[in-house]
Amino acid sequence: MNDYIVEMKNISKAFPGVRALSDVNLNVKKGEVHALVGENGAGKSTLIKILTGAYQKDGGTIVFDGKPVDIKSPHYSKKIGIQAVYQDITLAAHLSVGENFFLGNLPMRTPLTVDWKKVHSTASELLASLDLRIDSRTLLKDLPVAKQEMVAIAKAMYEKSKLMIFDEPTALLANEECEELYKIIGKLKSDGIGIIYISHRMEEIFRICDTVTILKDGRYVSTLPIGETDENKLISLMVGRKIEEMYSIEHHPMPEVVLSAKKLSSKGIFEGIDFDLHRGEILGMFGLVGSGRTDIVSAIFGATEITGGEIEVFGKKERIRKPRDAIRLGIGLLPENRRTQGLALPLSVKINTNLAIYKTISKFGLINHKAEKSNADRYVREMATKTPSIETAVRTLSGGNQQKVVIGKWLACKSKIMIFDEPTVGVDVGSKSEIYKLLEKLTKNGNSIIFISSYLPEVIGVSDRIIVISEGRQMGIVDRDKATEERILKLASGIADCSDEAIREVV
Repeated sequence: MNDYIVEMKNISKAFPGVRALSDVNLNVKKGEVHALVGENGAGKSTLIKILTGAYQKDGGTIVFDGKPVDIKSPHYSKKIGIQAVYQDITLAAHLSVGENFFLGNLPMRTPLTVDWKKVHSTASELLASLDLRIDSRTLLKDLPVAKQEMVAIAKAMYEKSKLMIFDEPTALLANEECEELYKIIGKLKSDGIGIIYISHRMEEIFRICDTVTILKDGRYVSTLPIGETDENKLISLMVGRKIEEMYSIEHHPMPEVVLSAKKLSSKGIFEGIDFDLHRGEILGMFGLVGSGRTDIVSAIFGATEITGGEIEVFGKKERIRKPRDAIRLGIGLLPENRRTQGLALPLSVKINTNLAIYKTISKFGLINHKAEKSNADRYVREMATKTPSIETAVRTLSGGNQQKVVIGKWLACKSKIMIFDEPTVGVDVGSKSEIYKLLEKLTKNGNSIIFISSYLPEVIGVSDRIIVISEGRQMGIVDRDKATEERILKLASGIADCSDEAIREVV
């Protein structure tokens, strides 16, 4: 009996002028969670598109459930039992959950009458089997992103999947939502379904995956049991660098205070936030989900109401009531969700770079196109943004390069204080390293940065000091040389262990 649900052997694919895959192998067992990792451009997406029928392979063989197959279309891929769940949900948002289960195949009571009872009872039973409390009559668009993703998984199970592909499924999920997803993946695994799991989050790969296959530059590198590797080895195989080297940036904090929050509060959200940000400093901010960290920086940027305390910018007390006030003062925000809040995805790199300054480069409603182009060219060059041209739509760029466009937008505004909220979410390891180097460059030029991340090693690795937030309260500020994961987590959990000198000093 063949233990493998899919065997991809010596798969090759070329596009005009580009060799995307060269003799790549991927073998996934039934009931196995198999991680597929590599930098952007490593060939992961091309390999998956061949498996799902979106692309046709140029060479190699595919064996599915013990039989050689030639996957000519997405329809055939689904027919044999292959389903994919992507970061961007591909269901019909304007239809109900139940209708999405039966897209294109609604059960009929008569030739002209839909059997709605069967639609909703079937959907409800399957949702309940996954411990999902979702009303099948709810419109999909009215559900949070996490629930929409769970519906996509349930639909795939209804369609009798034998192999499921998860492509960055947690990129837009909060921690507790990730936990819900992990439980469902555990159930799929116990049911004997093979799983290919693509993620840039190292911690979840080591938590839920059994095996990992590494690709680099369109070539197969290695397949390893997860228990026989570690994060350092995996990153080294992917990018040729050790994890410590990724965080080895120069630090440039100076005595000058550029921003002060004094007993800052927003009623019912956070209170008593008190810190100074120095010129050239990377000030980390860490807290568990729901701690209020994003609300705090949102208030500094004028997007959340401040009900108590005050803010000083460059030594002067300021009232920041809307983002326009913050931008005028030289404050820029890279939001947690860059795709919906930081960028106009259908528009070009040029337009996105100039979005916040069109008023200053226009006269009588006419844009100075020379200045517009000059700005875009300058910040693409300074950020080393990889784009075919400044006229390219931002949506076509990788996550790391999209992030660089957002940074360029704020540099075009002459922002000296920059807030980075989860800047490396959905960004591959190599691009993360580039973003850390950008932090180094910005601080060397005198910019100051507030840096938020849910990934604790990252916060510790890049910050000069770390503010720890718990349930809307500031628990302390920890210096870089005293920051450990245990200490930061104790503070973030609201625990102050007085036997620990480092924590006692900051609480």
